[in-house]
Amino acid sequence: MPSSRDGIVIWVTGLPESGKSTFARRLRSELLEVGRQSLVLDGDLVRAALAPSPGYGPRARDRFYETLARLAALLARQRLTVIVAATASRRAYRRTARGLAPRFLEVYLDVPLERCERRDRKRLYARARAGELSGLPGVDAAFEPPERPDVIARGGRDGRAVREVVERLGETPRGNHLRWATQATRPALPPAQRLRGHAEAPRLGDRPSGA
Repeated sequence: MPSSRDGIVIWVTGLPESGKSTFARRLRSELLEVGRQSLVLDGDLVRAALAPSPGYGPRARDRFYETLARLAALLARQRLTVIVAATASRRAYRRTARGLAPRFLEVYLDVPLERCERRDRKRLYARARAGELSGLPGVDAAFEPPERPDVIARGGRDGRAVREVVERLGETPRGNHLRWATQATRPALPPAQRLRGHAEAPRLGDRPSGA
């Protein structure tokens, strides 16, 4: 029977600009508070560290996500808690990651496309709408939300979801020491409703952004 301290991959998925990196950092901070060591693999940072740099075409994207899944699983097999913050727009990518990992937990940042576009700190959506960028999940490439995620978060600062992940790992939060804002929770939407506003047909181009 797996121990609560066995290695695990926690994959944080969601549309670009949904707050995946923020959620991953806050989760790592909370795990440190309860004495659990963890590390974050941010998809964009892993891309930047690889040489040669991965492309964004269909085959290159497939290879990148397989590489990321294998790296996360390798680290988890060393009894590490690995938090992956990466869009992984296709369910097949996340299914592969689940199959490779010794233990796996999927967190879905269920953030509406409109809210992600308003955030747009990297100008991904602005460039995609202007025709300067192609293959952006949610615009002209499909994003396939999880059908049965282990945890649903309403954004990167959803403290309730962070606590749920910690509890699922068998850890006990130390009192009410979460310092970040907790967004209001809503009932989980059925998959058909969560897909509204997301692009249905992928069309990958030369240089999309967002891991």
